[in-house]
Amino acid sequence: MPELPEVEAARSLLHTHCVSAKIVSAQVEDDEIVCDGCTPKEVQKVLEGAKLVAVHRRGKHLWFELDKRPQPLFHFGMTGSFVVENEAGVEYKSFKVDHETWPPRFHKVCLELDNGKRVAFTDARRFARIRLREDPAASPPISDLGFDPVHDDLPLEEFAKRLGARKAPVKAVLLDQAFVAGVGNWIADEVLYQAAVHPRAPAADMLPEQVAAVHQKLYEVIRLAVAVNAEKDSFPDSWLFHYRWGKVAGKMNGKPIEFMTVG
Repeated sequence: MPELPEVEAARSLLHTHCVSAKIVSAQVEDDEIVCDGCTPKEVQKVLEGAKLVAVHRRGKHLWFELDKRPQPLFHFGMTGSFVVENEAGVEYKSFKVDHETWPPRFHKVCLELDNGKRVAFTDARRFARIRLREDPAASPPISDLGFDPVHDDLPLEEFAKRLGARKAPVKAVLLDQAFVAGVGNWIADEVLYQAAVHPRAPAADMLPEQVAAVHQKLYEVIRLAVAVNAEKDSFPDSWLFHYRWGKVAGKMNGKPIEFMTVG
């Protein structure tokens, strides 16, 4: 599933190649599962003829700021991704995105811009969602999100207070988007591994030094991943990320990797 760094990389891709361009044409597939609370024709009408003023992200959500309202809001679900024709895009560890053909496989939205670029939003498994909002940042689901570790510097004291009020396992708390926006399984696993905190540890019972370690590693992991544009081969070799996929029994630093369900 795309998590905060991958969605930020998609935002950066769109910012680089699409901002300030006008959407000359928009094709929206007839998929009323992906289009949530709106019809594909409504999404097409909003996009076509609009100028893309900016691209914003909070947590795992990305939205277009257009020169008219409403604004389209995208959640990537399990396999959502943006593709800009003939431009290197985000590569995922758990699924493949079609960068070879046009339109790409599993496209849900295809846009032609007046700068010559063609853009697509793809989703193989149909867990992605496209919504229309008058003011995305002030409306659910964005307004229901917790702090974003790229945009918000939450002090340790406040982090400890919020974490200490939660009785659930710490991994489940990190996965709660109302607590922290943008964390999914791989980030939560990486943070807790580097902080040396068991994922099933009750959040309210954690020692102060454990809370401080989780707070520190949460920011370090996410901001480093964003800094390298979510390019997995640029992640440090010491990261659990390189060993956790596929649930294949193995070892890291001589110790066996154990897979468990939490949250």
